[in-house]
Formats: sequence, C-alpha cells, structure tokens
Amino acid sequence: MSDTRTVDILGAPWTAETIPLADDFEGEVVATLVHRPAAEPTGAATLHVHGFSDYFFHAAYGEWWLERDHAMYGLDLRKYGRSLRPHQSATYVADLTDYFAELDAAWERITGRDGHRRVVLSGHSTGGLVVALWADDRRPPELAGLVLNSPWLDLQGKAWMRTPVANRVIDQAGRRRPLQVFPRDVSGYYGRSLHRDHQGEWDFDLRWKPVDSFPVRLGWLRAVRRGHARLQAGLDVPAPVLVLSSDRSGHPTGMDEEVFSTDIVLDVEQIRRWSVAVGRHVTYAAVPGAVHDVVLSRAEPRARAYDEIDRWLRTYVRRA
Repeated sequence: MSDTRTVDILGAPWTAETIPLADDFEGEVVATLVHRPAAEPTGAATLHVHGFSDYFFHAAYGEWWLERDHAMYGLDLRKYGRSLRPHQSATYVADLTDYFAELDAAWERITGRDGHRRVVLSGHSTGGLVVALWADDRRPPELAGLVLNSPWLDLQGKAWMRTPVANRVIDQAGRRRPLQVFPRDVSGYYGRSLHRDHQGEWDFDLRWKPVDSFPVRLGWLRAVRRGHARLQAGLDVPAPVLVLSSDRSGHPTGMDEEVFSTDIVLDVEQIRRWSVAVGRHVTYAAVPGAVHDVVLSRAEPRARAYDEIDRWLRTYVRRA
C-alpha cells in the first residue's frame, strides 16, 4: 500500500490522503483520510466520521485526543468535503453499506500500515449511524470503543412520518426516483450558530458545509431509513459505547438562545431511546446546553462533553 499523504488544508502537521474507490453511476469516487500523529506513538488512535452536510474540520476535537496520546484521523466520506468531485451529487449514496468500503480502507491504513492496535471509532449524526452499523458488521479486533456524538437513530418529526405506511412510501419513492430532492424547510440557524463569519466561533468551508445544508434526495433518505431499521432491530457492537447528546431539543423561530443551547437538528429523546440498541455496553450522557454537534457547543457544555468522554475513556477503554 503506497503512502500518498500530503499537507492537509488544516495545515501541517495534519496530512490528507485520497483513497480511490470503485466507480459508481456518476463516475470516479474517492474518500479522504486526514491524519495527525501523536507526539509519541502509543499504539492508540481515534477515527472520526462526520455527519450529513459536513466534513472533518474538527482540529480542536483532534487535539483533545492527541493530548491523550491518540493519533487522530478524520474520514471525509465519498461525495463530502475533500472527497466531493464536480460531477457528483453531493452526499448521495443509495445504501449506507456503500460507506463500508472507505471505512474498511481507512481501518486497514490505521491498523495495518500505521500499526495502531487500539482504535476508538467516533461518529457524529449520520456518521454515528454509519459507524455503528459498520462496527457491528465488521467487528475488528482493534476496536477499543465507539463514541457516538448525537447519532441519527430515528426520523425526527411528527409520529406519522415513522409509521409503516410512511416507511413504505419512502422506500418506494426512493427506489423509483432516487435523485429527486425531498422537500423540507431549512432555516440555516444551526449553520449560522457555528460559523465564525455569522454568530459562531468555528471556521469551516461553506462550500462543504453550507449554512443552508445540501439537498436531501429520496434515495439517500431511503438508505437512512433502512439503516435505522437495522439498528432498531438491535446491534451487538463488541466494544464499550458512549452516546452523547444535548439534554433537550429546540424548535426556534429565530436566532435566539435556543439555537445556541439545544439540539435543533435531531430529537434527543429518540437518541436516548435507541442508544441501547447499539450494543450491550452503552453509556449515555445528556450534556446540558449542548448543540447538535456537542463538541462544537459553547465553552461550558463543550467542556462537560469532554469530561464525559474522558471519564468513559478512563473507566472502560483504557482497561479494555
């Protein structure tokens, strides 16, 4: 396996390498593995997978793991961020298991090429659903723990949207018209609350994480609902699992305090309900004042989230 790492957009010592994947119906497909080594090799690493309309820009999250002697990796999935190509429909896949190819390739580089023997797998939102499904299916021996940051475990919204009839409608429409855009209202409040050019503190590329999000396509939504069904039937991830979320969801009508102190993207009650379906050893922590991506919250809830990760890491993972 050749090593083609180059300096990443985050700046040295962060590097990035392109992972070629099999072509799909739109042509060339790649993923991108971002990496920063620990100061002293310990055999431990963390791999993070982003959510929908997102990519890996979480240098501060990586630095937290680096301070705990974990080499840090971030994976931009196909058609996201560094991996998005001009000919592609951004974010689109027809099956969440399509992502297993880049996770397999990244894992082989992290464990086989780079020699890490204990790897914590981390996923946010849709990425949390994807990594849970992958960990359950692959069960790699190096998997030391799984951190799910506000994982998307069910379809938010009114109850009728989760009925068997609604699921069949999504399934049939997604099969027949996979690239059709699903109509939805996007306020842009969440993106504006995060980006430093608006009302947040974080710097990210608005081409890759637009304030108003990318469109949701019916085939992709069908894939997500099938992933939800598989998870809700019960997974058996063979490693300690930590699930983090805000303590409540919000429904703001403007850029008010609720935007900055609740999850305005997902329903945290659904996260709480379905977190126990991930495995036999699950720790759930609600973080008061956190937003959807808990590690991008304001300073106080962000510190609480890191305290929860640190406590879980010291209690369950370091002893594993």
